[in-house]
Amino acid sequence: MTAAPLALVAAVDLDLARWSLGSQILIVLGTIALSMGLRTMAHPALRKVGALGVLVTSFLIGWLFSGSWEAGVFCASSWLLLPWLEILTRVRKLTLPLEKNLRHKSPPQADAFPALGEITEEVEGEGFEHVDDVGWDWKNYAQFFRLFYKGAERSQAAICLIDQHNAAFYYLSISSRAQDGTIWTTWNYPFSYSLKLVPQWRVNRLRGEVTFFEMYESHRHFLHMNRVAVADLADLDPEAIQLDIQKDLRAQITHNIASGILKQDAAGDVRYSWRGMFFIWLQFLRDLVRLS
Repeated sequence: MTAAPLALVAAVDLDLARWSLGSQILIVLGTIALSMGLRTMAHPALRKVGALGVLVTSFLIGWLFSGSWEAGVFCASSWLLLPWLEILTRVRKLTLPLEKNLRHKSPPQADAFPALGEITEEVEGEGFEHVDDVGWDWKNYAQFFRLFYKGAERSQAAICLIDQHNAAFYYLSISSRAQDGTIWTTWNYPFSYSLKLVPQWRVNRLRGEVTFFEMYESHRHFLHMNRVAVADLADLDPEAIQLDIQKDLRAQITHNIASGILKQDAAGDVRYSWRGMFFIWLQFLRDLVRLS
C-alpha cells in the first residue's frame, strides 16, 4: 500500500478513536431513520437511496463498533448473502408437481383472507364477472384463484392467494390473450418471479399498494402502448379459463426445465437445480435494487 492510502486510513482511524460510543450510536440511529424514511417514499429513486442507506448502516455498525473497515464490509455484504440461508435450507428441498391440476376450491376463511370480499367487489365494479374459485394443494403449499372475465374487453382477472409454509400473501392480475398466443399480463406480484417467464408472456408489474381500478387503467395503457386492440385478443370461453391457466402453469414448468432452472427427480416431481438456486438469488438482488 502506498504512503497516501496509509495516511488516509490512519487519519480515519484517528478520527474514529475520537468519537464516543454515544456519538457512534447516534450516527447509526440517524442513518437507520433516514434510510427507513426514504424507503417509504413514493419516488423509486428515493427508495433505492433508502436501500443503499441500509447497506451503509450495516457498514457503519461493523466499522464503528469494531474499528475495522473489513468488518464493515462484511456486515454490509451479509445482506447480499443472507438469502442463501433460506435457499440452502428450504428452497433446495422444495419439490413441486409436474402437473398442477386446478380444481374447484372453496374460498379461504375470512380470518385467513379478510380482504377477499372487498377486492371481489372492486373487480366486479369494473365490469368483470365472477367465473369460479379454483386452486391446488401440494404438501405445505396451497394456491387459491378467484377468476373473473370481462367479455367486452376480452380480459380475465384473478385474485390469487399463495400459502407456503404458513406464510401467505396475495396478488391481483389482469390478463389478455392475443390471437397470436401472446399473453399480456398486468399484476402486482410482490416479488421478482422465482421462475423464468415463458417467451410469449409479457408482464407489466406494478407496486403492491395499487387499487384494482389503477391496475385496470395500467393494463389498458399497457395494451395501448403495445398497439394491442380488442380485436387482436382471443374471445375466451369463461368456463375454459381454468384450463387455460392450467396449461400456462404446465408451460411454465416445462420452459424452466428446458432452461435448467428446474430439474425432474426420480419420483417425477420437479425441484430447483443449482442453476435455479442462483437464479433465485439474482432475483432477490433485483428486488433489492428495484424495490418494486
